[in-house]
Amino acid sequence: MIVAEFLDWTPPTDSDRWELIDGTPRAMAPNSPRHGAICAEVARLVGNHLYHARPGPGCRVMMEVGVQPFIGAEDNVRVPDLAISCAPWARDDRLLTEPLILAEILSPSSPKDTWSNVESYLSIPSVVEVLVIHAEAMRADLFRRGSDGDWPEDPLPLRMGDSVHLGSRQE
Repeated sequence: MIVAEFLDWTPPTDSDRWELIDGTPRAMAPNSPRHGAICAEVARLVGNHLYHARPGPGCRVMMEVGVQPFIGAEDNVRVPDLAISCAPWARDDRLLTEPLILAEILSPSSPKDTWSNVESYLSIPSVVEVLVIHAEAMRADLFRRGSDGDWPEDPLPLRMGDSVHLGSRQE
């Protein structure tokens, strides 16, 4: 299946959340309460920051919006837990075309899928940071694109008490 077919496809009723992985639709399990709480808290914190740092229309934080990786673009739609974009979008857009920052909550039940998504996010030209938040530990990993446009081999590890500034080239 290609992206256009996926976006027009009516999925079976056993799940309302789907990704397209290498041409194959994959159902996404419902989030656990812990996963949902972490995601909501991060969205609240980032949304509040954006509201105060950039009043008026502009950057927004979104939950579970579809993005299309650059590599394998014709047969992949991934769904990060959170996305931040400062680009305008049309009312009828079905995918977020210019995400700046993407975040995933790393659950113990699906680490391989999460890391596969993270790898695909790094191929999106507009993305400058990818944050992976560990659900089972007070830690996170931050991938930040360098000024040369390259990604580091290893993420910046973040532990309890660390502060992090998520930024973009558009600031």
